[in-house]
This record gives sequence, C-alpha cells and structure tokens, in this order.
Amino acid sequence: MTETLTGGCQCGRIRYAVAIDDDDAYLCHCRMCQRATGGVSIAFKNVRIADVAWTTQPPERFRSSPIAERGFCRDCGTPLTFEFVKPGATMDLTVGSFDEPGRFVPREHSGAESLHEAWIDTRGLPRVRTEDNPSTSDRWIDALGKLPD
Repeated sequence: MTETLTGGCQCGRIRYAVAIDDDDAYLCHCRMCQRATGGVSIAFKNVRIADVAWTTQPPERFRSSPIAERGFCRDCGTPLTFEFVKPGATMDLTVGSFDEPGRFVPREHSGAESLHEAWIDTRGLPRVRTEDNPSTSDRWIDALGKLPD
C-alpha cells in the first residue's frame, strides 16, 4: 500500500513529500558515507525519484565522488540524499530526515567492507535518556524552557 510521508532538514528550509510502498531501509557503511556524515554508517530509504516532491526547495548538491552526489541543506548541514550522477529510477533519502524515522526497519548492510562490528550490536551498552543527562538537559531547559521534541 502506497503512503505519502514527509521530511526535511533540521532548520526546515528544505522539506519533501515522498510516496513509499514499504518500511524497508538499509545501513551504508562505505567509506564515502562515513566521510560524508562523520559517522560509522548512515541509514537510507531507497525511493523512486519520480515519487519525491520538494515542497519548499530542492537541496543543494555536493559531488562527493565521480559517480555520486549528495543533497544537503546549506544552512543547517543536514544530509538528505544520495544519488548517482547517472541517475537511475531511484535515489536514497536519509532515514533521519523523515518526520517519522522510527517506522523504518533496516534490511541490509551495504558497504560491508567498511563495517565497524563494534558499532553494530550495542544492546549491552547502558542507555541514558536526554532528561537523565543533566549536562545536556540543563542546557535545553536554559535555552528553550523544555527538552526538544
């Protein structure tokens, strides 16, 4: 069943709506994605290019390699897309840029040659909620009077 979801960058300058058919997503661990995000991996949702509508304006693009470019917001830096320079029918949207990212389920590890095993299964690590971390929560309360959504 096709459903339209929305998302965008952190500052709200770039917004999109996209039709999706499922909740499948994947993690990319390749060195290009690691360098582009500063993380050990990035979560992507593959979508049909024709199903993406930029409702405010399209993202700026950075040619990150000879074969690909990445869309991002120039104001807040949010990574938004991955697309091949010679486009096919699909592109990737970053899972974290969706308004409801928790619905997506990782189904594959891409770029597994650069996967950092220690970061995959973190179930045994202690979990600290933002409100239980005074170093962070006090700053949010001082700045906004509340914790962020």
